[in-house]
Amino acid sequence: MTLTLFYITSAVAIFATVMMITRLNAVHGLLYLILSLLAVGVLFFLLGAHFAAVLEVIIYAGAIMVLFVFVIMMLNQGQQTIDQERAWLQPDTWIGPSLLALILFIEMLAVIVLGGNADTGHIVNAKQVGIALYGPYLLAVELASMLLLAGLVGAYHLGKPMLKMRKAGGES
Repeated sequence: MTLTLFYITSAVAIFATVMMITRLNAVHGLLYLILSLLAVGVLFFLLGAHFAAVLEVIIYAGAIMVLFVFVIMMLNQGQQTIDQERAWLQPDTWIGPSLLALILFIEMLAVIVLGGNADTGHIVNAKQVGIALYGPYLLAVELASMLLLAGLVGAYHLGKPMLKMRKAGGES
């Protein structure tokens, strides 16, 4: 049964990712991205990595998606955006994400009813993740953190002249 759930969840994740990439509307892509990240969380759970599944849902499907939604909301561009939001409320917009979310919900119920045991792998707890990250993968973790810091500093310095131009244009 777990193998069947794994294949169904994998198909949902792949389909949601393809739909996310092919959407022209940012909000539609965001909905499919959330479903894709939730499906990956279910895959981690089915493989026995419960801690990774929780982190996937809380950090990626939760916090980062809220950040994306706020950015889209901040880019509000007046009446055109209001008209576009009305179009998003049409039922045909929500059919795809709703069906995929329903499939994931049914799988979650099946896992709960069947006891939630991971038959495809062994349980990985938070302590094992921490030991791995600060043990054999310490160099990779530090390199990733430096890369993220360099990206943050680069984004700040690339955006600083644009901020000055906006301030100069807004004051005159």
